[in-house]
Amino acid sequence: MADLFDSPSQSGDMPEGPAHRPLADVLRPASLSEVIGQHHVLGPEGSLRVMLDAGALGSIIFWGPPGVGKTTIARLLAQETDLHFVQISAIFTGVPDLRKVFEAAKQRRKIGQGTLLFVDEIHRFNKAQQDSFLPHMEDGTILLVGATTENPSFELNAAVLSRSQVMVLERLSPDELELMAQRAEAVLERELPLIPSARAALIEMADGDGRAFLNLVEQAMAWRVAKPLEIEDLRARLMRRAANYDKSGDGHYNLISALHKSVRGSDPDAALYWFSRMLEGGEDPRFLARRLTRMAVEDIGLADPQAQAFCLQSWQTYERLGSPEGELALSQAVIYLALAPKSNANYVAYKAARRLAASSGSAPPPKHILNAPTSLMKDQGYGDGYAYDHDQEDAFSGQNYFPDGMKRPEFYAPVERGFERDLKKRVEYFAKLRRERQR
Repeated sequence: MADLFDSPSQSGDMPEGPAHRPLADVLRPASLSEVIGQHHVLGPEGSLRVMLDAGALGSIIFWGPPGVGKTTIARLLAQETDLHFVQISAIFTGVPDLRKVFEAAKQRRKIGQGTLLFVDEIHRFNKAQQDSFLPHMEDGTILLVGATTENPSFELNAAVLSRSQVMVLERLSPDELELMAQRAEAVLERELPLIPSARAALIEMADGDGRAFLNLVEQAMAWRVAKPLEIEDLRARLMRRAANYDKSGDGHYNLISALHKSVRGSDPDAALYWFSRMLEGGEDPRFLARRLTRMAVEDIGLADPQAQAFCLQSWQTYERLGSPEGELALSQAVIYLALAPKSNANYVAYKAARRLAASSGSAPPPKHILNAPTSLMKDQGYGDGYAYDHDQEDAFSGQNYFPDGMKRPEFYAPVERGFERDLKKRVEYFAKLRRERQR
């Protein structure tokens, strides 16, 4: 994937005639100090600036959304360190190409020239391809700088990550995009033909993507208008940029996490916001229906036994109505779950029971609760001493149902919220009777 200011640049002047250069290329920074944004990395105390000042630049993985300067910063790093800059893309580069790159880097090293190898979309290389970088990183043949829009923890080999420093690049703020617009106006020697509110709307359209913003600015600058445009005119001429959302990538998991935690945190407004963000990004409503049902089971449980049924009904309503009307039923489930009493007592109890079941091997049930359909089984003591609960006045025998010799565990601890308040009373009542009967 190309990045902000990613075309070659020779000067800061706007060429004339057929050799027109895109505005993003014209405004390409000539040094790291000219880069807009990423102050946490490039500022005086930024991680990258500290490495450069100490003369200890190591391999780096830039992780961030499109259009925030990953390629630009990598190219300028080579200039600041006198390294030979080589750029490849994981999309178009195979093993034979990598061998040529490594061999050329070795030849440069023999004459005292280091190589900064910039790998765009590095997460698209498979494990074997990523492993091929390791010996050349270790012996100093290359200084690897990778760029990725995906979470490196999931997409890159542990060996590559252990030899690199991950630097997170952030979406550009409205103020930073405004500074970019001012630079464009200075180079083109004219102002954007927009009233202030429309100018703000243009910045909003870019959604923090500097390259996309400069493309929008370039389009707006080309309009021949008699007076600055209103917001309505701007929106009629330009389509709003789609929000960054990959249904199979990191953004997908970040947003569903935000929705889940907003529901768990009993914030219906935040939950509706993230629910809507996912729908706007093109998420399958059925996926959301499934996850909402899981939230009902995991975070509400028996504090409100109706929550699960409400989610299933909303899911069924969506299937009957389809889109877009069906999403309204799902949004009701979002609100219901957010405002429902919360309990993970069932979730905790289930996980604890699974751990004990996995660790207790093949311990058999106590013989007194086993059926004895044959005389041999009766002779072995199956069913001997079993107390039929319905024969008791309160329908409770208090017998042991765990394997013989196992200390009785307590998995389920209901909370003092919602329906579980009543269940807690029942648990305590039966525990008291059990102690009395077993004495």
